[in-house]
Amino acid sequence: MKKKQVVKINLPGGVSSAGDFYEMLIIAQNAGATQIRFGNRQQLYFEIDVTQLEDLEFDMLGAGIDHEINQDVYPNITSSYIADGIFNQEGWLKEGVYKDIFDLFAYQPELKINLVDSNQTFAPFFTGNLNYISSPVSNYWYQYIRFPKTNILYCWPVLVYSDDIPAMSKTIQQVILANKPLFYDQPEVNADLLYQLVTAGNQFVIQEIDQPLAIPDFQLPYYEGFNKQGNKYWLGIYRRNELFDIEFLKDICNLCMQTRVGQLYISPWKSLLIKNIEAKHRPLWAVLLNKYRVNIRHAANELNWQIEDLCSQCLELKQQLVREFEEADLRTYRLSFAIKRSPKSGIYGSVMIRERSPDEFEIIHTRDFNHNTREFVVYKQGVAKADLSRHLITLCDMFYEQQSNNQLPLNTAKSKEETNASVQKTVHQCKSCFTIYDELYGDEFNEIAPGISFSNLAVYECPTCGAAKENFDELIFSAV
Repeated sequence: MKKKQVVKINLPGGVSSAGDFYEMLIIAQNAGATQIRFGNRQQLYFEIDVTQLEDLEFDMLGAGIDHEINQDVYPNITSSYIADGIFNQEGWLKEGVYKDIFDLFAYQPELKINLVDSNQTFAPFFTGNLNYISSPVSNYWYQYIRFPKTNILYCWPVLVYSDDIPAMSKTIQQVILANKPLFYDQPEVNADLLYQLVTAGNQFVIQEIDQPLAIPDFQLPYYEGFNKQGNKYWLGIYRRNELFDIEFLKDICNLCMQTRVGQLYISPWKSLLIKNIEAKHRPLWAVLLNKYRVNIRHAANELNWQIEDLCSQCLELKQQLVREFEEADLRTYRLSFAIKRSPKSGIYGSVMIRERSPDEFEIIHTRDFNHNTREFVVYKQGVAKADLSRHLITLCDMFYEQQSNNQLPLNTAKSKEETNASVQKTVHQCKSCFTIYDELYGDEFNEIAPGISFSNLAVYECPTCGAAKENFDELIFSAV
């Protein structure tokens, strides 16, 4: 049996016109594909036999469609464009700004680029290498560099202008790739040096940063089914097995063109969205869903998962855990889950299940359970596959217990003094992998009981990357 060839097509920003998308589907179908799937970075995948490669390449060349076969040298530019008008209404960042920026990219990025509205939580903030996040100043962006193959995150010291994003991204990529011993897959990085090299001889339009980025509390919007959009509707389609039949998608494109719906949107959660559906056309979409027996309105605890692209083991584990969550009637509101097998996959979640060896997993979570933060706490290590759901259920209970303790009773009011008061909390963070030692939890892997302060540890080793105690920085924040 000949191995299937994986074809990837990037959809910049996760958006495509119905006509262009239809053309991609025809080419995939002519090459023998019957289904496609979407990726975490809003790209398109399908598989074909090796005997079809020559014809596929000819068709792709004729249509002018950039693609890759069995590789991912050029990661897709991902964005929160999909959220505009349905998951956020605030701010200056609208579809025209996204389009203008996409049009200015005259090269294929080799680093991961994210363009994200800071007023939403549907699209991830920091999963790119170059993360542009809208600031309060119109047409200016915060930029956070996550150096390739590291968790080192650096805030660019000035705001970046919209029109400069493509040129600045290209310059940063050139500097990083030309200086890999300094900036690529390194345990420590001189980020200020990168800033100096990028800005030397370049005249970028900038603004000073008046206020730091405020990361919103995470809340995953329900992103499937028919939903109101002003006097119109939008439709979200999720597939439990991640597979979308090409015939179904072709009919979607035809209906979009027939009803003057211009664009299709791919979400970072591997689903498809169609916006601006006229009320009078809603019955046509219902007929289409009936024709292909497509379900909508899946349970929320099935939708809040991120798993690696093209990974059958991750998908099987997710399906197992979702079944066990359902049996336990588990509440997962405001949580997201990720399953990682590859250490450098870049997927995200407020709770992450990482495979360390066959049938042995580690459970970690972000310090505040917000999936857009990058500070991790190790919860359990050496967990067998059969025991994962039990530990995850306990962790969810812990999250909601913390939420309950942080909320006042309805009949109680804080005084002004109590409202302004805060407690300084200290934790210690590994500079290499961002794992946090918090004495509230201790460290089960290193057999350190809760309540043991970091200063009282004579010797300590990071449970994630093995770094020594000296590699940890003190981190102080306010806990109200």
